[in-house]
Amino acid sequence: MKINMLMLLCALSNALGSLLLASGPPEAKVTCANLVYDQNKTSKCFSNGFLEELEKKTNIETEGNFLPVRLDSSELFQHPFAIMSGEGAFSLSAKEREHLHSYLLNGGFLLASAGCSSKAWQNSFTTQIERMFPERKLVKLEMDHPIFHTVSDVGMSKYKSGKTRFPDLYGLEIDGRIVLVYSPDGLNDTASVKTGGCCCCGGNEIKAAKLINMNLLAFALTH
Repeated sequence: MKINMLMLLCALSNALGSLLLASGPPEAKVTCANLVYDQNKTSKCFSNGFLEELEKKTNIETEGNFLPVRLDSSELFQHPFAIMSGEGAFSLSAKEREHLHSYLLNGGFLLASAGCSSKAWQNSFTTQIERMFPERKLVKLEMDHPIFHTVSDVGMSKYKSGKTRFPDLYGLEIDGRIVLVYSPDGLNDTASVKTGGCCCCGGNEIKAAKLINMNLLAFALTH
């Protein structure tokens, strides 16, 4: 199954034009999927504030909100960028693994983050990725990686708890392209979530999440 390449080309055109400060209106708005997986697991506390931040700093236009999309649905292939987060253990069905595998191979980009630094979610996620890509490894991204500098420079970051340090992000590379970035700590930016009840209780959250997520989307559209 192929991703809607017309949408990806439009998004790529918008991003390249914005980063080069080209004039003129964008051709289409970039859409971001919020994955629903393992029956009904999904992120309820992942802020979309980085979408607005991206529009402020570039000429990229987005839908402004996440679109809930089932991982086992063909609708996934209409969106160039997806987030996957949650807490607790989970498993993916064969169809969900097939869709995610095809999505990443054919131009899609996944931002994955363990809500509240959930160890069970981390273990489940890395296990599923290993099943889908047994020949690939998640590799830690170093400070000079373009992901940390695409729109804004991201260096040392404060955390909800613990010392200030450089964010631990891991990438999955296929044919020279980063298709997935995973954080064992929260990229949820819950302080910016407009609905109540989101606090990353008991977990550790990266304070620079908004800038990181903005960079990730811009990177995904231009690489």
